Amino acid sequence: MPEDPENAQLSGKDGVETDVSTAALDRGMLIGAPASQASPAFSPGFAGGEALSDADIMLRAKAGEQSAFEYLVQKYRRPMVSFMYRMAHNSAVAEDLAQEVFLRVYRSRESYEASAKFTTWLYRIATNLAVNHARDTRHERPENQVSIDEPDEETGTTFELPDRSLNAEQAIMVRERMKAIRQKVEALPEQQKLAVIMHKYQQMDYKQIAEVLKKSESATKSLLFRAYETLREQLKDFV
Repeated sequence: MPEDPENAQLSGKDGVETDVSTAALDRGMLIGAPASQASPAFSPGFAGGEALSDADIMLRAKAGEQSAFEYLVQKYRRPMVSFMYRMAHNSAVAEDLAQEVFLRVYRSRESYEASAKFTTWLYRIATNLAVNHARDTRHERPENQVSIDEPDEETGTTFELPDRSLNAEQAIMVRERMKAIRQKVEALPEQQKLAVIMHKYQQMDYKQIAEVLKKSESATKSLLFRAYETLREQLKDFV
């Protein structure tokens, strides 16, 4: 039976078997390959005059179409690494967690049912892995912790791109503001933190966040309202 992807922990120290999923999820795919190089054998195409949805493509992956799975990995690679980066504040850990998410997706493909949006299922897996990681490493001090505003050493990209038109003083103020925001978001209660990251940084709407967190839409709106009120009060000196 497939493992429960929602409550899954990271793979053990011995890693996972080298199979077709591992080959599809090498480090280069997760951090650097341009989208134009993704799965050239697969195109989302059309069915009955309509573009295939992510759920349709995942069903193809479920049926054994490897290129369909690789297409989804490439499509959601950067959003997933970004999401995990904001949870872990460590580039290497974010890449590992993102890879683990896609491995869980691959392992659970046979039990996948298109009863909800693919992204809801994907972020539910990601959320549980991120929460488990945060709890397991709460008292650890990462050796390679980096600022979310600093460029990645390998890709040279940043998650928060500065405005190049700012002068030195303005740039410092922006960095201080981003640092304060990051710290205050990190200090939010777990559910509020997850909701803010999905809403602000992943551009997910209330309904989708509610489905990921398994809450009603009204409860999710209330959760975000409390989170933003807290942030507004704590960051009033930076506004």
